[in-house]
Amino acid sequence: MSHLNLGLFVLGLGLMLLSVPTCLAAQRAVATTRATGDRSPATRPRSIRVVIVGDSTVATYPLKEPLRGWGQMLPEFFAGQVKFINLAVSARSSKSFRTEGRWREALAFKPDYIFIQFGHNDCPGKGLHRETDPNTTYADNLRQYIQEARAIHAVPILVTPMERRVFKPDGRRIALSLKAYAEAVRRVAKETQTPVIDLHRRSVELFERLGDKGGMVLNSTPGDRTHFSEKGARLLASFIVEDLSVSELKQWVMPKPKLKTKSK
Repeated sequence: MSHLNLGLFVLGLGLMLLSVPTCLAAQRAVATTRATGDRSPATRPRSIRVVIVGDSTVATYPLKEPLRGWGQMLPEFFAGQVKFINLAVSARSSKSFRTEGRWREALAFKPDYIFIQFGHNDCPGKGLHRETDPNTTYADNLRQYIQEARAIHAVPILVTPMERRVFKPDGRRIALSLKAYAEAVRRVAKETQTPVIDLHRRSVELFERLGDKGGMVLNSTPGDRTHFSEKGARLLASFIVEDLSVSELKQWVMPKPKLKTKSK
């Protein structure tokens, strides 16, 4: 073998050896992403698409209206690399959101992450087209959402439904009308190893700390014990951010939210 050929051979061998660690690192990154749903810097997209699904407590409203959903306020807390699509709609349950084809629409956006909160319209008295049982059909709906989100390589994030601001006769403790649904979310999250944000627990703590009179500032209107004012929805969104465990999203949280207020 000539000196020239020998030199080329040695150079080629050196390049092959240098590429081995890079290939192994890439393989480990892909394996980690599939196992945990959290993308490493090597696989992270240039922008992150987040879809939000839920009911009226999550939805987006015109600025001229007095109520807000936490999904409307959440983008204020994140840098521009995170793109939010809020598909939450008033009066929907974990059952009717699917039967109306809205979940199919959410998946069609091919999101990286999907926040999922239902419960208020799953309760008894909401009609057969919406009602679910927290221990059976509601939990099954959540499992199906999780399975189908993962099938398109999206990471589902469950959110327990916040309580209604209705106090017991003692005026100090909240009447827990959504406790069973919140417990079902926690149970399914643990069973499926899905990230969960316990907005139910945080809301009860907040409402009982403020009391009935002090909590009126959270109401969209004086008599509304379910929906939220801009201040109330922003506070709930801050709880979502504080309890977020997904590192890829957490790193894009702004030091101070980009506040959006009512138009003049």
